[in-house]
Amino acid sequence: MSTHYNNPPQSQQQQASQTAGEAAASAVDSTARTVHYKCGDCDMDVPLKRGEPIRCRNCGHRVLYKQRTNR
Repeated sequence: MSTHYNNPPQSQQQQASQTAGEAAASAVDSTARTVHYKCGDCDMDVPLKRGEPIRCRNCGHRVLYKQRTNR
């Protein structure tokens, strides 16, 4: 007996709503604020947007410290 499962075919309306949702998600990412962090190893300023990997672009270190706000 086979254990392969087939996904049921999706209607055009479901496919359209998924593409609209993906477009909205990409719009949020493109307008997302940049938060600045400081690398724990090389002290470089690392600007990150939502969804980007948490890694220093200079040395690859994965420990970043959020900078304090100046009010």
